[in-house]
Amino acid sequence: MTRTYDFIAVGGGSAGFNGARVARSLGERVAIIDGARELGGLCILRGCMPSKTLLWSTDILHRAQKGKKFGLHIPNARVDMAALQARKQKIIGEFADFRAQQLSSGKHDLYRSQARFIDSHTLELDDGTTLRAKNFLIATGSRVSVPPIPGLAEAPFWTSDDVLALKRVPASVIVLGGGIVACELAQFLRRIGSHVVQIQRSPQILKETSPEAGAVVAQAFRNEGIQLFTGTSLESISRQNREIVVTFREENSGKLHTVRARHLLNALGREPLTDELNLTAAGVKLTATGRIRVNRWQQTTQPHIYAGGDVCGPHDIVHLAVAQGELAARHAAGLKGLRPVASMPLLSVVFTSPAVARIGASERDLRDAGTAYLAASYPFNDHGKSILMDENYGYVKILAEPKRGRILGAEIVGPEAGELIHCFSGPLAMRATVFDMLRAPWYHPTLAEILTYPLEEIAEQIAH
Repeated sequence: MTRTYDFIAVGGGSAGFNGARVARSLGERVAIIDGARELGGLCILRGCMPSKTLLWSTDILHRAQKGKKFGLHIPNARVDMAALQARKQKIIGEFADFRAQQLSSGKHDLYRSQARFIDSHTLELDDGTTLRAKNFLIATGSRVSVPPIPGLAEAPFWTSDDVLALKRVPASVIVLGGGIVACELAQFLRRIGSHVVQIQRSPQILKETSPEAGAVVAQAFRNEGIQLFTGTSLESISRQNREIVVTFREENSGKLHTVRARHLLNALGREPLTDELNLTAAGVKLTATGRIRVNRWQQTTQPHIYAGGDVCGPHDIVHLAVAQGELAARHAAGLKGLRPVASMPLLSVVFTSPAVARIGASERDLRDAGTAYLAASYPFNDHGKSILMDENYGYVKILAEPKRGRILGAEIVGPEAGELIHCFSGPLAMRATVFDMLRAPWYHPTLAEILTYPLEEIAEQIAH
């Protein structure tokens, strides 16, 4: 039996669900195919929500352990892993239940199955059912990648899934990687009481951020007791007795290191989950990095097949996945006046402590493009509210056009950076200037007030 639809989303996560939701609102006949064991997608089940729930708890724990500095007597502040996990499960369970209700609402057909393309307009499900559609959205997400490092595939290693589900405090963990997941979970493990060794191959952690931002977070990690190595080449991984042994070389000095721990966390990145889709039969091509190739409207090399989320990137960020899915549905329906997702200012947040957030262009982007700009920054260790909070790491940096002062980008490393960065979302979208932002009131003493100092510095440079 073959069933026919206007729009089929393969994957029910952030991109797939929201693409299907928009298509349905446009009056189309819609189906979602999701063969995962649990409905909800990576963000709700094993990504954003569980990780940030745990990170918030350990941030409170870290503050409590520093109670004496604040004039407080808080004896024996320590983690209760059972209670920590129970709270996390309750929170993500509520989100997952709500998403499952949305997926099963009856507004669209839901197939709990894996799917593969037979041709560019036909999918076959596990039970032999075939589905045809005018348009498709591929949104199957990603999985943890296993790079070809000698011994890694054979060694017992944890993924982020395992760390987010820990029921006890591990004595020691080696963390491979220096990206967002690696850094957030390395700090989580250290704060619950594990001995942590973190090994990053590139010269800085959080290499997608500026070198200055990576250096601030690296210093904070080392001050908290994380044994951090950067600029390395991994040579071998093995299991000896009950320990994991990692051998690596420092690329600058050539020095060989061997470290041991009870556990290994592979946080070396993720890869698109597409190998079971039979994309060749659909005529959908991949990039050199294995992502699905898309244009600015999220169309693949088959114009009626779209892709959104981790399968195509270029950034694995939830609000971008949502926007990509919605854009795909609107474009497939023939709506006019649409804007590509790529035209939105890039907004990203790393939930380490200190947090790192950026929006718009970076200095690297502007230099590479040959774009003239003004830059100004101000440190948190000279700001009243952050000093009284004992949050002294980091800075605020603002980039602006040199003639009129239009905001081009901003970077914040420090307390509540993920919240403060949104002070620039509206101004960037409206092409506002530093002068526009300085017309607004800024309350004292607040963290947000720190933004006025680099704004004023740029305004003075332009005035003179």
